[in-house]
Amino acid sequence: MARKTIEERLAQLEAQKKTLQARLNKQERARDTRRKVLLGALVLHRLEHGKDELSRALPDWLRRELPGFLTRDMDKELFDDLLAPDGDAARRTESGE
Repeated sequence: MARKTIEERLAQLEAQKKTLQARLNKQERARDTRRKVLLGALVLHRLEHGKDELSRALPDWLRRELPGFLTRDMDKELFDDLLAPDGDAARRTESGE
């Protein structure tokens, strides 16, 4: 069996490094996505069930902050119920819109 040259071994190690880096990046993206989902679930839970001062202030804060954060129309549509003035959101919920 012929021995690999140093260049061949370095190329093989570089390929392994790239593969491992891609795997690490995928794990980091998955962890980041999981954190965002859990944080979003907490915010939604507080909006629906929270009785404390922070939970009561949360809708107003979201109405101030979300429009500047959301850039795509399809994303804004996801939060129509939160972005509408209080009366509009309540009427849409009651009418089933």
